[in-house]
Amino acid sequence: MTLQEFFIQHRKVALGFSGGVDSSYLLFAAIQNNADILPYYVKTPFQPAFELKDARRLAGELKCGLKVLTLNNLTDVNITKNGADRCYHCKKRIFAAIKNQAAAEGYKVLIDGCQASDDAGDRQGMRATGELEVRSPLRECGISKADVRKLSRDAGLFTWDKPAYACLATRIKTSVPITVELLEKIERSEDFMFSLGYKDFRVRTDGIAARLQVTEEQMSSVFTDREKIYMELRKYFTDVTLDLACRG
Repeated sequence: MTLQEFFIQHRKVALGFSGGVDSSYLLFAAIQNNADILPYYVKTPFQPAFELKDARRLAGELKCGLKVLTLNNLTDVNITKNGADRCYHCKKRIFAAIKNQAAAEGYKVLIDGCQASDDAGDRQGMRATGELEVRSPLRECGISKADVRKLSRDAGLFTWDKPAYACLATRIKTSVPITVELLEKIERSEDFMFSLGYKDFRVRTDGIAARLQVTEEQMSSVFTDREKIYMELRKYFTDVTLDLACRG
């Protein structure tokens, strides 16, 4: 199956839209294939502010509407206790909210940006979306992450080289309770790293100290910026360390 064939079969769809590389290309492809598509962005405490900004920018450039739903996933103890199944519970709440709203607005088919490079065996979120009967056109059509980046670049989408950016909760060690305060500390720390020009990185925490992960290409820059990074992140964490196992 091709994306064109998918959107011929499904002319009216709702999209779980994050503003990331995959869902951005899927939105573009749907519009190119004359589908009636409505993207839904779910704003939670787990998303940094720039993600919604990127989602709005992309929707604006593609001249399509964007629905923003607000969901406080910190009211669910299955999420805040941060167990091994946190992602399952979080994803199910998010996509259930989208599905209910989309159905009320006449969109019966819900799709997401999962692509062929995503490993279903390791992704609890796929279990949640599978239970909600969410379709994944990129995955169904055999389109990989590398394909999405190339197609996005060819299409002139600004998201084509955007680093993968999992939600803020993934920075917190499993079993460490998730709080608004801890999420804000992580976001402020990562905003500071962005302000220095870093792109593909993580500020991880056990709830007390911070552990910075960067790619090998950025490692020398971290040593150059060591003092200012340490001084800023120490505002939020008791200690700051650098993970020498570089991000891939």
